[in-house]
Amino acid sequence: MHRGREALDIRLDPNDAGADTIRDYLKALLRQLWTEEAGFSGKRPFGNGSWQYTVYAALIREGYVYGILDDDGSVDEVDMVMADDLMMQAIEEL
Repeated sequence: MHRGREALDIRLDPNDAGADTIRDYLKALLRQLWTEEAGFSGKRPFGNGSWQYTVYAALIREGYVYGILDDDGSVDEVDMVMADDLMMQAIEEL
């Protein structure tokens, strides 16, 4: 089973990138990097400093990684090592 490939199709909550899925989110991130070139902000690519947590929340919600979401669906706790490893797998599948 290719968990990285599966993760690309996970649906996201509304987000600053306007992306519906993790695949769309990664594509928006790459477009932002390409467009802004040296001015690209890795800390705030979509104007929000917690941009990775948009993806983490979806991975937790769908049971791909361990984590805890609060009542609003925001990340309280996440296994970042597991989540980041899964995202590297997903990026390889693009």
